[in-house]
Amino acid sequence: MASGASTPPYPSAARISDSQCYPQYTASLKCLEENNSDKIKCQEHFDIYKECKKKERLARLERNKTRSLFS
Repeated sequence: MASGASTPPYPSAARISDSQCYPQYTASLKCLEENNSDKIKCQEHFDIYKECKKKERLARLERNKTRSLFS
């Protein structure tokens, strides 16, 4: 039977903690906690996280494109 500890052949972002954007994600949540869920005060954190996720997605698409060229 396969072990759950095996490493996938590519970076996984199936879990938020595996994402390169995890620090931005946690900073957004911390901001909300510290500001009584006032989203306006945390907008800068949301924008930074959104930009990070956009870059992460583009990198994943590029990796997939490169893989399909060599398949």
